[in-house]
Amino acid sequence: MEVDWFAQTPSRIRLEWGRRGAKSAAQRGDILVVVDALCFSTGVALAVSRGGVVSPCAKGEDTPERAGPLSAEIAVHRDDVPAKGRFSLSPGTFRGVTPGTRVLLASPNGATCARYAAQVPALFVGAFVNAKSVADAVAALMAENAGLAVTVLACGERWRERDTDDGDLRFAVEDFLAAGAIVSYLPERLTRSPEATAAVAAFHAAQYDLPCHLRECGSGIELIERGYSGDVDEAAALNTLSVAPVLQDGFFTVG
Repeated sequence: MEVDWFAQTPSRIRLEWGRRGAKSAAQRGDILVVVDALCFSTGVALAVSRGGVVSPCAKGEDTPERAGPLSAEIAVHRDDVPAKGRFSLSPGTFRGVTPGTRVLLASPNGATCARYAAQVPALFVGAFVNAKSVADAVAALMAENAGLAVTVLACGERWRERDTDDGDLRFAVEDFLAAGAIVSYLPERLTRSPEATAAVAAFHAAQYDLPCHLRECGSGIELIERGYSGDVDEAAALNTLSVAPVLQDGFFTVG
């Protein structure tokens, strides 16, 4: 059997990147925490905190044919709210969610990485806004089963033009920091990989000025210049939501 030098074993807390990282976590049978801070994870956490449920899908799969059987509203492009729909990847649009509302939400990162739910013990979505709540939920599962490990997945972003050398995955510091926030709240008795430890160190260095860091990072600048500074501010709030959305039967709901 080929040895996987990059599996971060025997540590029980691991940090991975992107779709490949999600696939690797699923192959190991890890609990998976999907972190797409700007803005999929933040929006889902806000929706679930208000009693809504969110069905994630890859970009292009958010069709009426898929939404119909789910009795779900399709989230639209940010620029198309409210003309074409109520919800989008802008977290603030989910403040209008009422209990029982079903939303089909596509994104190329967070929602796409959630496709591995059927292969993992549990799949949570985490961000700054619910970092401690997600960590508490994960810790409870790991306390029940000493054989479980968790992969906290920094989804990263996508370059608009795929590079022939490095592909299209772009480092997203906001996801690295949010992943570090979640890991920082997990019990210290659980061993951390060096990758996870580095994320915690980065979070500790940035935690007292998260709004500034998010506003000045590449993803934040992009959103602000496109007129969505509110999305950045929503995402930069630490532990404002006491909810750990978990994917069950195709929907993120209260864990």
